[in-house]
Amino acid sequence: MKTIDTYFQTSYESSRKVFRDNLKRIKEIWPQARLATQKIGQGPDNTIDMIHAEATESNDNVLFFTSGEHGIEGYTGAAVIDLFVEEYLDKLDPKTTGICFIHGLNPWGMRNFRRVTENNVDLNRNYLVDPSSVPENINKHYENAEELFLPGGRITNLAKEKKKLRGQLIKALAKEGYSGITEAKGMGQFQFPKGVYYGGDKEEESAVFLKDVQRKLLSHYSRVIHMDWHTALGPSNEITMVVSENDSREVDDLKNKYPLKNIQKFSPDYVKGDSTNHFHAVKNRDFKDGYLFSALFEFGTFGNNKKSELREFMTIILENHLYWDGADNEDDIEAILNEFRAMFYPVERKWRQDVVAEARLGIEAVLSAENLIPVPSVTR
Repeated sequence: MKTIDTYFQTSYESSRKVFRDNLKRIKEIWPQARLATQKIGQGPDNTIDMIHAEATESNDNVLFFTSGEHGIEGYTGAAVIDLFVEEYLDKLDPKTTGICFIHGLNPWGMRNFRRVTENNVDLNRNYLVDPSSVPENINKHYENAEELFLPGGRITNLAKEKKKLRGQLIKALAKEGYSGITEAKGMGQFQFPKGVYYGGDKEEESAVFLKDVQRKLLSHYSRVIHMDWHTALGPSNEITMVVSENDSREVDDLKNKYPLKNIQKFSPDYVKGDSTNHFHAVKNRDFKDGYLFSALFEFGTFGNNKKSELREFMTIILENHLYWDGADNEDDIEAILNEFRAMFYPVERKWRQDVVAEARLGIEAVLSAENLIPVPSVTR
C-alpha cells in the first residue's frame, strides 16, 4: 500500500516517471497496453503521455481519465491516476472494458507550476467545436472591467498592489454587478492575450491532441466514462462533480445515480471552450447511438463563500500580473507564488489525505453506477 506522500510528486519529471512506470502494472491486466508520448510546445522535453489499452474481447466500455489540463492541477490528477492503478485497476473487467489515462495535458504549465499554457491560454477555454470561428467580443463584462483582469506594471509593493486590486474589484462590482464579474471570470475571454482566463486565438496543440482522442474513443467504444481531474473549485477538502448542461439530466437525477454530496451543472453559453462541452457536442452530433459520461472532478481548496471567492480573484490575478510584469521584492514574489500553489496544489498533509479519501468516493460513485466496478460494500 502506497503512502500519501508517494502519490503527490514535487516535479513534472517525477510525476511523469510515476505515470510511465505504471504501464508495467497495467500490462498485467491488459497485455497489449501501450504508452504513447506526444511532444508539445517549444520546450525540449514537454510531453503529453497516454496509456491506452482496448478491451481484450469486446470494446463495450472505456474508462478515460484526464489530468493536467490546468498545468499545476495536474499533480493532483496524476496522484488520482496512481491511486486508481494501485487500488482499483484489478476491479475492472478487461474483457469488456478498455482504459485510457492521460498525464499532463498542459505539460508546460505543469512543469512551471502555472495554470495556463506557454501561450498564456486557459486550455479549458480552448476546445471550440468550430475552431475556425474564435469568439469575439463575447465577454462584455470582462472587457468593461479589463483594468481588474489585466497586468498593470511592475509590482513594487505587494500590500499596496493588493489595496489597489481591491479598489478595482469594488469599482468593477459596482459597475458590472456580482453576477457580471462571476460571468466574466467563468466564461473565458478571447481579446486580451496577457489577461487571465484567455481562451487563445487558435487551437493549442494540447486541445488538438485531446479532441482527436475524444473522437477516437467515441468511435471505438459503445460507452465512454470520462473523469477529468482538477483542483480549487468547491468546498474545501471535498470533491465536487461538475457536469455540462449538454448532459440533459437534472442535478437531482445525477445525485440519485451518483451518490456524491456536491454536484453542479454549468451552461455552455457561459463557459466557452470547455473540454467536456466539446466532448458532449461531438457525441451528440456524430455518435448519437453511443453513451458518454463526462465530468470535471474538483478538489476544493479555499472554499466557496464570498470571502473565498475574493481570495481566489486576488490570487489568480496577482500570479498573472507577476508573470508578465515581475516584482521588485523577493518576499513579495514568494508570497504570491505560495498563495497560488495553496489555491491549486496545497502542501498540507490534511488536504492531501482528504484528496485521496474523496477521490475514492468519486471513483466508486461513478464507476459503480456505470457498472464498471462492483458496488462498494461499505459506504464511507
